Amino acid sequence: MSTAAAPVRSLRAGTVLADLLPASRARDIALVVGGAALTGIAAQIAVPVPGSPVPVSGQTFAALLVGTSLGARRGFLALAVYAVAGMAGVPWFAQATSGYGMPSFGYILGMLLAATVVGALARRGADRSVLRTAGTMALGSLVIYAVGAPYLALATGMTLPQAIAAGVTPFLIGDALKAALAMGVLPTAWKLLGHKG
Repeated sequence: MSTAAAPVRSLRAGTVLADLLPASRARDIALVVGGAALTGIAAQIAVPVPGSPVPVSGQTFAALLVGTSLGARRGFLALAVYAVAGMAGVPWFAQATSGYGMPSFGYILGMLLAATVVGALARRGADRSVLRTAGTMALGSLVIYAVGAPYLALATGMTLPQAIAAGVTPFLIGDALKAALAMGVLPTAWKLLGHKG
């Protein structure tokens, strides 16, 4: 009985969900491009927020999901592809925008950093239980806000408290709902794969 449990533990130690696919360079390229595309598609689920130049969108959830699923390196690369392609003119930022002159661009930079942070935490098992996933998603959101709100202040001439009021406060409930979704999805995926492994 104890010998049957050991392979599951060794399979999961230091592993992110993407590592369970057969390893190859083609896999990694597909995961990076797919992660960028998923973020771009999720960004189109966007709702304007009255009084804020930043819409509520699915891209933050996608960025954190990409980071935890792919790990720090591939998560960073996926969000870098997303950011660079959007800066080059691919209209896949929120509300089909592109470029880097928009006041919300700091959130995209924050997502790049957050995907890296949550990916590193996922390698340490931070996406395996509901509570650890909640903490991981909260930290990832905090990283996004920590970069996005000061950028918003600089880009618009707002004070930092005004930028927090316009670019953080209206999004807290939505981010809590996104974290709750991740808390269900990621540990459940590990549980199902653990039973199969």
